[in-house]
Amino acid sequence: MAALSAWSAEWPIGCNQYAWGTFYRREKKDWDADLDASLAAFASSGLTAYEPSITRPEQISRLIPLLQKHRLTMPSLYVNTLLHKEQEAKQSVDDVLAIAREARKADARIVVTNPSPIKWGGPENKSDSELMTQARYLDDLGARLRSEGMTLAYHTHDVELRAAGREFHHMMLATDPAHVHLCLDAHWVYRGSGNSQVALFDIVELYGKRIAAVHLRQSVGGTWLEAFQAEGDIDYKRLSDRFRDLKIHPYLVLEQCLEAASPNTLNAVAAHREDLRNVRNLF
Repeated sequence: MAALSAWSAEWPIGCNQYAWGTFYRREKKDWDADLDASLAAFASSGLTAYEPSITRPEQISRLIPLLQKHRLTMPSLYVNTLLHKEQEAKQSVDDVLAIAREARKADARIVVTNPSPIKWGGPENKSDSELMTQARYLDDLGARLRSEGMTLAYHTHDVELRAAGREFHHMMLATDPAHVHLCLDAHWVYRGSGNSQVALFDIVELYGKRIAAVHLRQSVGGTWLEAFQAEGDIDYKRLSDRFRDLKIHPYLVLEQCLEAASPNTLNAVAAHREDLRNVRNLF
């Protein structure tokens, strides 16, 4: 992890596409309808590093000239995978590798992946057999990305923390730390563990040296805010201090999303300007 920490410490604060999409949907707009204009708004907030959500290599080809136009970098990208079923997993690994090779043309270094749940938001859990299959393919994907000069960062939402966190912990324990790092989505870990900072900071203690990236989101009283701040349900000052103690410098990616009960006082540009200022002050 030493080399990873060294290069990530030099990078700017990033922000992902998904967060902006939630603001655009609230305003009845489509982020992808005019990507040129959307990225112009992104750049106007002061952000310089963009984490897109990608499903096909041709999306990267379309994106690269727009990144260059707006003087944006793409240190990381987010790609969903389906790895718990043998036949689909092989194709999913090949699909991610094709996307990653295209993304390397823009000097992307981290591929963030969330192996999809059986049904998003549903009550189903993967079987033990499916978890073992998923871990095997996750490790294989990480090893192959490493050979391409990239880092795989495993990402969760809340469902992976159900049932004693069996899915999350198996992905971490059944994979090689050299192949599979962690994208710590602090708030999904917090929410998935029953709004527990104890669980969040236990995970940092268990797997801190594997954290390659962090998705940053804050809530108050369980509801996501419009703009990131250090104070709230998650003690981000404590998290920042712990990273220093562990001598890790994960890539910081804003993901201050909106949900139905979030405040409605700021537009996307104003909110992300505030996000950026607060994260710089904190970290």
